[in-house]
Amino acid sequence: MLATLMNLKILLPFQIFAEKSGISRIVAESSEGSFGLLPRRLDCVMALVPGILIYENETEGEIYVAVDEGVLIKTGMDVLVSVRHAIGGTDLGLLHAAVEREFLNLNEREQSVRSVMAKMESSFIRRLVEFHRE
Repeated sequence: MLATLMNLKILLPFQIFAEKSGISRIVAESSEGSFGLLPRRLDCVMALVPGILIYENETEGEIYVAVDEGVLIKTGMDVLVSVRHAIGGTDLGLLHAAVEREFLNLNEREQSVRSVMAKMESSFIRRLVEFHRE
């Protein structure tokens, strides 16, 4: 039975937040809305928005994690979630408040830094593509 269950790893910029095995389902939020992952789902990549990530395993039941924006990658039975911040908990009301307080209300400085970084990254990729063409 364990061969048909997923492995989940939640990464933060400087540490591993959680590493779990025996995961039967995962629910996360993208800009398109909530989506679910089951073990036999095809491989995929999703951009995550701030929200509640839910995963379930047989020993702990349903676990809730408030996550900031990031990316989710499913390859085979392995699911990798890389986010800026994560907060675990059992009370959905408190986690929802944490998402609003911590992740959705970014200050102006952080938004401008993220904007500059995105422009730098896109410029780098454009130049790399041009270099590759030559």
